[in-house]
Amino acid sequence: MTAPAPRKRNMPDATELLSVRDRTLVMGVVNVTPDSFSDGGQWFEQDAAIAHGREVVAAGADIVDVGGESTRPGAERPSVEEELRRVVPVVTALAADGAVVSVDTMRASVARAAVDAGASIVNDVSGGLADPEMVPWVASDRLPFIAMHWRGHSTEMQSRAVYDDVVEDVIRELAQRRDALLEGGIDEERLVLDPGLGFAKNADHNWALMADLPALHELDQPILLGASRKTFLGRLGRDEGGAPRPAPDRDVETTATSVMAAMAGLWCVRVHDVASTVRALSVVQAALEHAPEDLVD
Repeated sequence: MTAPAPRKRNMPDATELLSVRDRTLVMGVVNVTPDSFSDGGQWFEQDAAIAHGREVVAAGADIVDVGGESTRPGAERPSVEEELRRVVPVVTALAADGAVVSVDTMRASVARAAVDAGASIVNDVSGGLADPEMVPWVASDRLPFIAMHWRGHSTEMQSRAVYDDVVEDVIRELAQRRDALLEGGIDEERLVLDPGLGFAKNADHNWALMADLPALHELDQPILLGASRKTFLGRLGRDEGGAPRPAPDRDVETTATSVMAAMAGLWCVRVHDVASTVRALSVVQAALEHAPEDLVD
């Protein structure tokens, strides 16, 4: 049985959220997949996914990100029909509750169906490169669009993890993608960029980006960071060559990355464990509110 709907909250719409600059927002993940690296398909069934989405909102997420395609390294793509079957009912239920829902998809047809069902943000890990219909449609509907740094699909992306200087290269490539998206009609005030931790990047690449998060402001767009439960965090404290900790055991490290993102002034963090992230970011917010103005600036 589907969990009862919570009472609706007075939540801002997606466009208002994109203009938030006085705190770092929290995007909660709802994976409606059987093979997610982070939860092993725990929320694959429709009722379980809807109930989990409601828990994410209740824990304080500003945005609920619903996706029906695993993007872990090596993952095979589901059919369009299967992705629609996974995503649309969950989006419908959560949007009806009053949640701000983003749809995590690389397919314009899935994004369109999700928006018709109530989603208000499109989160495309390919930045519109995987489907030529995505950008024209998002632009025509003037939707908020999250574009990630991307070098290829999951089955091939790790072979492309080659950089001269990963921070400089990612910023340059994201800037090129930003310019192409703006030229394609995406509204500047509705565009968010994501450095794509773990996508065509090894652990050293991820750590280099984490060490220089403020550099991402060179892109002059809101930045989303998605470090949650990724393998490079699970290898901390493990012997070289040893297996990383299971994904659900990486939330402490994930929360630390969220604090780093907030201290760097990033717009939003995408996480699986919303409750601990919200509490940690409240500490950052309280400290920043008491900091001297010249330090905050």
